[in-house]
Amino acid sequence: MKKTKSPFNELVRVMALLRSPQGCPWDKHQTHQTLRKYLREETREVLEAIDERDPEHLQEELGDVLLQVIFHAQIARENKEFDINDVIRGLTRKLKRRHPHVFGKVRVKNAAEVVRNWHAIKKKEKTDKKR
Repeated sequence: MKKTKSPFNELVRVMALLRSPQGCPWDKHQTHQTLRKYLREETREVLEAIDERDPEHLQEELGDVLLQVIFHAQIARENKEFDINDVIRGLTRKLKRRHPHVFGKVRVKNAAEVVRNWHAIKKKEKTDKKR
């Protein structure tokens, strides 16, 4: 059976190539700071696509935001700070922590209670982080 490539892994490989010595001069020149304006712009365009209720436009703009995430993670990887897998692992842990009604023993009655718990957990995380 032929193994299919993961589109996500392919995207990560493409970004690594774009930033490599054989890659694109513009991409190689970028830093977290130079990319800030693009992340802001792409986020605004996602919001516009949501407001337009246009699924095709939303798909495209979400791809552009994902590109920014991959781009920043690649720069961090090159700086030996973290990589995209660290980002994903951290996000997965956060989702599990903040959904104890799914991944733990907490019971909730409704979505409003989920939101209250989420904010309480987030506040505790920030307090713990300061310590």
